[in-house]
Amino acid sequence: MAVSVVADAGFLVALLSGRDVNHRWALAAASRSAPPWLTCEAALSEAFHLLTEEGQAALSALLARRSIAPAFSLTEHLDRVLALMDKYADVPMGLADACVVRMSEVLANPLVLTTDSDFRIYRRHGRQTVPTVMPERSLR
Repeated sequence: MAVSVVADAGFLVALLSGRDVNHRWALAAASRSAPPWLTCEAALSEAFHLLTEEGQAALSALLARRSIAPAFSLTEHLDRVLALMDKYADVPMGLADACVVRMSEVLANPLVLTTDSDFRIYRRHGRQTVPTVMPERSLR
């Protein structure tokens, strides 16, 4: 079964910013996980906000080439996303993370590329770990 690769904002920022501490890791992870990478608008918004103008242009180019594909409807999953944010309010869980966790619940054979160690805490379907690929010493 094909893997549904989900790109979190942290992965996108690390991939597109040569100054990011996880840049080399992201390049290696990207080479092992062929596009298109799926994501949500919240993660894209977060990545665009964190990237420099050059990084934003690179992210736009990936979107234009369809290497990154928004594949999530917040409207359709709003109740579950809000429930996740409430459950992990003490972490806290932002909208982008909640959407990515929800994507891991509804996509077939998901694998989340992330630099966010909070994904070690989050659970999908209540008790299952979120399948992730992240740097060994992931920094938030």
